[in-house]
Amino acid sequence: MRLYSTSVSTPVGPFMLLAGDDGIYAAGFTTQPSELLSLLSPGSREAEVKACADLSEHSRAVAAYFGGEIAAIDEIPVVQQATPYLLAAWAALRDIPAGAPISYRELAARLGNAAAPRAAGSACGRNTVAVIVPCHRVLRTDGGLGGFGWGLPVKRWLMQHEAGAAQSKGL
Repeated sequence: MRLYSTSVSTPVGPFMLLAGDDGIYAAGFTTQPSELLSLLSPGSREAEVKACADLSEHSRAVAAYFGGEIAAIDEIPVVQQATPYLLAAWAALRDIPAGAPISYRELAARLGNAAAPRAAGSACGRNTVAVIVPCHRVLRTDGGLGGFGWGLPVKRWLMQHEAGAAQSKGL
């Protein structure tokens, strides 16, 4: 398998995309493709990675998101391989509106078991496609940030960015 990598400049640092012909396999705030490869399922970690200047519409959508067009990332196809529960959790994350975060308990309820917020948190932590699959939109029940694989300052920035964009659009 061959994957392609590119980096998009953002206000919170370089954001790398790792993509195949069928969509984005991994994304995060790094400059090292190997860091993203390590997030993938074992069979995909051996992929050959070719650096590209950009990934056309994917790069443009990510740049537009960071420029304030929050919905620009909504239709980017992603490819994630995991258990049915994780796939359901990641699909549920994509349904959380920008600027309207939910708690881990609410995510667990959407997945059919409100008593399992830790499982919901674990699904967020195993997300390979940061920002595009917006695990940063999930907070602790007390409103605290919780965790984020790319650091809490980045999660805080993403939350403020999306809240500001949602407010300016009257959402």
